[in-house]
Amino acid sequence: MSADYDSPWKEALDRWFRPFLAFFFPLAHADIDWSRGYETLDTELQQVVRDAELGRRYADKLVKVYLRDGSERWLLIHVEVQGRREEGFARRVFVYNYRIFDRYNTEVVSLVVLADDDPDWLPRGYSYGRWGGETGNRFEPVKLLRYAGHEAELEADANPFARIVLAQLKALETRQDPAARHLWKLRLVRGLYERGFDADDVRELFRLIDWMMELPPALDDLFWQEMDRLEEERRMPYVTSVERIGYRRGRKEARLETIEDLLRDKFGEAGLALLPEIKALDDDEKYRAIIRVLPGANSPEDIRKVWTTSS
Repeated sequence: MSADYDSPWKEALDRWFRPFLAFFFPLAHADIDWSRGYETLDTELQQVVRDAELGRRYADKLVKVYLRDGSERWLLIHVEVQGRREEGFARRVFVYNYRIFDRYNTEVVSLVVLADDDPDWLPRGYSYGRWGGETGNRFEPVKLLRYAGHEAELEADANPFARIVLAQLKALETRQDPAARHLWKLRLVRGLYERGFDADDVRELFRLIDWMMELPPALDDLFWQEMDRLEEERRMPYVTSVERIGYRRGRKEARLETIEDLLRDKFGEAGLALLPEIKALDDDEKYRAIIRVLPGANSPEDIRKVWTTSS
């Protein structure tokens, strides 16, 4: 799975936080007094992350909510979207948790969704101790792979995250099969119209699905032709040509952000020195190749070979 799947998840969390909890964490959703609203504290979380110096951030969210018993609580929501296991992930959740507790002196709950493709990776917490003492935290993660094989239930579910989960799973499943991805992408988008989502939700879900399930150029052109026919049939022109251009531009910008984060984590300033050359490429296919190569690269020069040897 590409490392730039985090951007769709971030945007989905911003738009549908309550449906997110209802879908993945129904006990938490039921315990919250939604009549009192909730407050997003992403600026505060960004400061915590900067102070922690833990490397690349994913779709993390800090939200203040009220419980039904009238008390106030904080929720730290981690949506893990990287495509490979990360040995330091549980420690990062622990560090976020205690730093937020230390800052606000209130209970912090860490909720974790794992969107990776490793069925054997299921971190549940981090702790350390000696001489009978122990410090740490535990969480019960949701593994997206557990939804595999439940396509019918996901397609019937009115929660927008059912569509996002299905798109994520099918993006993983069809990594080596663009023809199958094309069919699933069309099926998912058609389902948005048939399920009765309002126009704004259709546009947003469409954009997220388009982002997650990118197609090679020929199939992408065919997909948009089929979209034109679908919108003409249903007389629902939800996605304008200007928006389509914006979707593609957004994907490119997201890849550049991903490359920058990966270069910084992998090689520090020496890696970031490649950014001017990479931006000058203005080639989406090469950006995708760079993201594929980066995790296994041994030096910045290994990254430079992506465009110097193929040009």
